[in-house]
Amino acid sequence: MNIYRSLVFSILVTVSTAAAQQPAEPQWIQPDNTAAPPLWGIRNGIVIGLWPAAIEGPRPGNDGGPRGLLRIGYEWKGIIYHLNYIAIEPVVNGKIEFSEISPSRADGKWGKLMWTSETIESGRFTATAGTRGVLSHPDAQHPEYTTLSFYVFMETFENGARPYLRLSISSQRPEEVCIEVFDQPGGTPMERCGITATMGNYARLRKLYLKDKIVYAKTLYGGYNGTGFIEKAPYPLQQMLRNKSGDYLVMAQPDESLKELAAWPEDEQHAAHWGWRYRPFYTLTQYWRKEAREADSSLQVRVNGRAKYWSGGSTDPNAYINIPGGPSFENFELREKYNAGQKIYFGLTRKTTAELLAQ
Repeated sequence: MNIYRSLVFSILVTVSTAAAQQPAEPQWIQPDNTAAPPLWGIRNGIVIGLWPAAIEGPRPGNDGGPRGLLRIGYEWKGIIYHLNYIAIEPVVNGKIEFSEISPSRADGKWGKLMWTSETIESGRFTATAGTRGVLSHPDAQHPEYTTLSFYVFMETFENGARPYLRLSISSQRPEEVCIEVFDQPGGTPMERCGITATMGNYARLRKLYLKDKIVYAKTLYGGYNGTGFIEKAPYPLQQMLRNKSGDYLVMAQPDESLKELAAWPEDEQHAAHWGWRYRPFYTLTQYWRKEAREADSSLQVRVNGRAKYWSGGSTDPNAYINIPGGPSFENFELREKYNAGQKIYFGLTRKTTAELLAQ
């Protein structure tokens, strides 16, 4: 009897250990059907939405903000917060165009219309999901990991560019999205297709981590108090950090504690713009990652800054309010020459900088 009990116990321990070594089944955030709001992501990780889906506090009449942008959020403990936007900025003949302010060919309003597909067949615009996304196991050596992917198409730009994206989230790295860039046939050739995180001042990102230093926005833009953008020179590939795998990495963080970040001035102007108040109950590091095997000498880190929150392009100085604590980084991106199928990764993480570098 004792031998039998020992054998049963040994089997149970072996099964239990094997189960513990397997990654938990990912909990995907997907549209219920193709007619549902366009929203995809993963629990305890990154969330992506398209206009007119609001990814934080969806309710009637809330369209989630400007068109022509990917909405980027983070889900944790059952709550999704909207943290940033990502814009698409094709460069043709040295001229850049901005997806969020380029006029739509459908109605002339700011913002390119965007829609999704399961395949490289673009279809046409719909304000609903269009696809639930495709779940797959692309890594034969690690079949335990699942990837959710879909394509994002957009209207042709005024400069003739016709970029489109393939977005994918892996259960192995739930806090980041892989962005692959392509161009449709018939478009004007692109010299570069910028993929830029455009709303760093919501999280008041002020620390930029490079190879040998931390760049502080308040120092870099010290003394600036205008209503527009301010920009200095970009940082070349050689100044980027490398993680344990050799990938290039650049990180941006707030320089304030959560208590300071969540604080909000009590004056009338700031009360009228309370939507800029930081709402998550945690801080995050935002980062870009480029696999070393795909990097070339054109890769650069580019940031610009603002001292006042964006106010829809208004020319009225009174429409703008100061960013508490001074200037912060607004646009945050990696720039590189265009090659069809190029990949970059954007992440939002609760990991420390040391943990990110150790990956």
